[in-house]
Amino acid sequence: MTWPVLAGRLPALASAFQPRHGVREQVLAARGHGAGVVLTQHTERRDSRGTRVLAGSGGVGKSQLAAWFAGQALQERTADLVVWVNATSLDQIITGYARAAMKVGVPGADGADTAADAVALLEWLHTTERSWLVVLDDIIDPADMAGWWPPHRRAGWTLATTRLQDATLISSGRQQIDVDVYTPAEALTYLTDRLTGARHGHLLDDQAADLATAVGHLPLALSHVAAYMIYQQEGCAAYLARYITGNERLCELMPAGADPDAYGRPVAVTLLLALDVADTMEPAGLARAALAVAAVCDPAGHPDTLWATTPVTDYLAAHRADGPSTPVTAGQARKTLRLLHRYGLLTHTPADGARAVRIHALTARATRETTDNPAAVAHATADALLALWPNSDNANTDLIAALRENTIILADIAGDLLWQSDVHPLLYRTGVSLFHAGVHTSAVTYWQRLAAQADRMLGKENPNTLTARANLAASYWQAGRTGEAIAIEEQLVADSERLLGKENPNSLTARANLAASYWQAGRTDEAIAIYEQVVPACEQVLGKEHPITTGARSGLATTYRQAGRTGEAIAIEEQLVADSERLLGKEHPNTLAARRGLATSYQHARRTGEAIAIEEQLVADSERLLGKEHPNTLEARRGLATSYRRAGRTGEAIAIEEQLVADSERLLGKEHPNTVAARRGLATSYQHARRPGEAIALQEQVVVDFTRLFGENDFQTQAVQADLAVLHWQAGQTADAITLLEKVVVDRVRLLGDEHPDTVAVAGVLRRWRAES
Repeated sequence: MTWPVLAGRLPALASAFQPRHGVREQVLAARGHGAGVVLTQHTERRDSRGTRVLAGSGGVGKSQLAAWFAGQALQERTADLVVWVNATSLDQIITGYARAAMKVGVPGADGADTAADAVALLEWLHTTERSWLVVLDDIIDPADMAGWWPPHRRAGWTLATTRLQDATLISSGRQQIDVDVYTPAEALTYLTDRLTGARHGHLLDDQAADLATAVGHLPLALSHVAAYMIYQQEGCAAYLARYITGNERLCELMPAGADPDAYGRPVAVTLLLALDVADTMEPAGLARAALAVAAVCDPAGHPDTLWATTPVTDYLAAHRADGPSTPVTAGQARKTLRLLHRYGLLTHTPADGARAVRIHALTARATRETTDNPAAVAHATADALLALWPNSDNANTDLIAALRENTIILADIAGDLLWQSDVHPLLYRTGVSLFHAGVHTSAVTYWQRLAAQADRMLGKENPNTLTARANLAASYWQAGRTGEAIAIEEQLVADSERLLGKENPNSLTARANLAASYWQAGRTDEAIAIYEQVVPACEQVLGKEHPITTGARSGLATTYRQAGRTGEAIAIEEQLVADSERLLGKEHPNTLAARRGLATSYQHARRTGEAIAIEEQLVADSERLLGKEHPNTLEARRGLATSYRRAGRTGEAIAIEEQLVADSERLLGKEHPNTVAARRGLATSYQHARRPGEAIALQEQVVVDFTRLFGENDFQTQAVQADLAVLHWQAGQTADAITLLEKVVVDRVRLLGDEHPDTVAVAGVLRRWRAES
């Protein structure tokens, strides 16, 4: 590999870029202070380094400054690796890190899972001797950066840009530098350099300084001005007169109160002037409508294939400035995109794939504030995004991540506009995609908002409101927040059956989801009772091969297994695997889930060899298809470790489980039921490996976890207490073992009776221990 390496795409420096000597000196001075957080000298490769945060309102050139620093680091070889990350969302941060990890060959990064690769990059930055610079451009939500800041190391430093004034961004050694508009001298120099560099110096006149003042010395507005002057061959005095007239015209379109920071107004005027002339150029009349579409998309980028969709071309045809006429072709839409690019109103870089079309946030805001029909543009853009969505979005590709981010931005901008008459299907498609991607925190947040909006806009009893509540409950379930899921689902079952009828597919799904939550909460008998009613009802109403039916059969098998009815579980699951492979294919997520359930039942039936054969292939398939850190992949790894332990391959089990516990705590949280199950498995493996001290410490935490999750009187809580008692006994801690087992026996008698087989078994162990102590 040849160093230095650039990962990510640096924004091209604007024509006539101004080096902003004042701001640069502040950065260099801060780096000179040392303190372990900034570079002491720009050219020294091994001095103390840290994080700089450039803060300022939109349009002042923060990203351009960051791009200059990144370019200088590459040119002067003060960094072996420069990583440029669009930091407007957590998905983009993780994706940017993952690409950098792959580009430099970071150990452990294999491209199968973006989150795993991103973590590998941060670990590598922490230990490498290579020098590096990570640029995080346009942080919008400080919470996105939690756990994702690059480390403070002598080998590298981090530069971030943001419009926020947030204390969390400047904690942990990060320092803030405020970026303002150009100075009058910088603004005049910019205009001079830009026009003379384009061989149009003759357009400069004695009104240049007044023109720069009129637009507030704002870099973004000045870039609009220069592009207009160059392509229209208009001098400073003429443009200034045009600007003054445009400003007066804007008062009718955008009240002064619409621009609290006073920066958007100059951009709005220069924008209107550019659109006026762009609408006269071929293809005529499309520029204004096209920019309206771009303005409701993610500023960090959307696919340029959006402009070839029927919803966009139909919208352009219906809203062209010279009135509806002939249809607009995809080629004309693309030409309009290039026209807007030429006038500096957006950036079109086809090589950037899913993020090929970008727009400055301030330009987008000014466009939206002067758009006549925001509902029409919101619906057209939503239709276009939905048209781009792949039929299957099981993989977390760049395109799907971009579509989700664009939907979230659009929904935030549109507000209630996408709920007129009914909810736009794009909103629900995005939420389901988040759930399938296993990003449970984002899914919960998204569905909380959608459920509240559905309740307000559609009413509590609307079918789409019921669906939103069901998806929120499913997200709670995925996040391990079982109590909250059950509270929603119990009411949802009652509402669905009352409004839709017991045999409606939505009602059957609601009952099956409630059963799954009861199972997760350890309420096995209640889960079985529901499933045994739902499965035959689904088969009768929907057919045996309907996805709702197969899902219910899978749930019934799982609860049978939990209740010790392993033979019945296996009979169902063997048929489920065959059906899923035939109907969905071997690589469908539902097929993987069916195989995982069957392997688990084989474990319980002591058919360990068969379980391992399935699970080894299942882990490989899940990592390849879903990613290493998807919740279902974590469960597949846990199942394989359990089978290895039961086969006497304890060392291999421990190696998997130690990493699994760490991954689960990081990805799911320390209190998630799957994390607790991973800890329990590791404690059991430590026991098998005769490592009693580690086993007891871990099992004590498991007892606390089970008590919190299921309650003191739950059978599962008593089971892990009995396991802890056994560990104390094996470690020679006789008194502790007997005391704990006595409690378990009392609880079993109270809950099950003194003649129940489980009570009899535990009581027999207690008598033996007492006799031997």
